[in-house]
Amino acid sequence: MRSYRLEGSGGTECLVMRDAAQPEPKPHEIVVRVRATSLNRRDTMILNGTYPLPPRHGVVPLSDGAGDIVAIGDTVTRLAVGDRVTGSYFARWIDGRINAGLIDQLGCTLDGMLTEYAVLDEQWAARLPDHLDWHEAATLTCAGLTAWNAVTSTGIPKPGQWVLVIGSGGVSLFALQFAKLLGCCVVAVTSRGEKADRLRALGADLVISTSDIPQWGATVRDQTGGIDLVVETGGPATFAQSLIASTLYGHIVLLTLQDAQGGPIQLPAALYQRSLVTISRLFVGNRTNLEAMMRAGSQHRLRPVIDKVFAFSEAGDAYRYFQQGDVFGKVVIDGA
Repeated sequence: MRSYRLEGSGGTECLVMRDAAQPEPKPHEIVVRVRATSLNRRDTMILNGTYPLPPRHGVVPLSDGAGDIVAIGDTVTRLAVGDRVTGSYFARWIDGRINAGLIDQLGCTLDGMLTEYAVLDEQWAARLPDHLDWHEAATLTCAGLTAWNAVTSTGIPKPGQWVLVIGSGGVSLFALQFAKLLGCCVVAVTSRGEKADRLRALGADLVISTSDIPQWGATVRDQTGGIDLVVETGGPATFAQSLIASTLYGHIVLLTLQDAQGGPIQLPAALYQRSLVTISRLFVGNRTNLEAMMRAGSQHRLRPVIDKVFAFSEAGDAYRYFQQGDVFGKVVIDGA
C-alpha cells in the first residue's frame, strides 16, 4: 500500500510517499480503506514545525479522513466490515474532560489518514452519516467538530441570538451552518467582498467585508444589537473588533492565538474594561462530541462545503494550495 510520511518538518519536501505491506488488524483494531482525507490548519503547522505538540518522526499525516472498514480484529464489537467510518481527532479521548493522558492525535503522535489503508483501534473511530459522500465525510474530524463545540458547548447561543464567524475556512463555514441549524442569526465577516453571495447562500443574515469596513466591530454591534457568540478564528487581526461587536455578556470562543508571523493575541484593556464578555478556549472535542455532531448533521442533512479536491498523488499540491489561504470551505485529497 502507499502512505505519505512526514520525515522532518521543513515544508512539503518532508512529505514523502512510501510503500508498505497492507496491514493486518490486531484483535482490537480495524483496517479502513481510506477514500478521502482533508486538510486543516494544524496539518500545515505540523508540516512546518510550528505545532505545539511535536509529531512523531515518520508519522502518517492528517487527522481527517473517511473510508470503509475492510478487516477487523477478533475482539472488535463496536464496528463491522463494511461500516463507513472516520477517526476521532484525540483518538483516546472518548468522553468527559481531556487530560494529559489523552493528548495523542491522529496525524501527529499517531498515524493519521493520508494512506491507502489506516489502522485504528476500534475505540478511535465513529460511524459516518449515510447522506455524505466520501469527500464530505472526510471533513468532520477537526474543523467540523471544532465548530460544533464552539457553537454548542457554551450554552450560547439560543434560537434568535446572533453568532459571528470570520473568514471562509472550514471551521467558519461549519460554524455558520451549525448556528443556522440551531435557529440563530449569523454575521459573516470576510476580507473578500466577492464571497458575500456564497456566504448568504449558506444562510448568513449579514455579511461584512473588511475591505469596505476595516473597523467593523461597531457596525456589527449597531446592526445586530450585539453579538452573543463569536467563533473567533481570525486571531490578533480580528480579536479587538470581535470584542467591540459583542454584547455586554457575550461569549468569544478563541480558536486562533497568533498570526502567521507568531504575533500573539493582545487583550485591549480599554475595551475589555467596558465589557463582561467571557473568553474561552477549546481543543476540538472527544468521540462522544463527534458522534453527537454527526447525528445532528444526519438529522438535518447538513453538507460540508468543499473548496477543491486533489488526487492522492497531488498531496503536496494540496498542502501548498491550502497554505495560500484563499479557500472557501475544505481542501480534500482523494483516496489512492
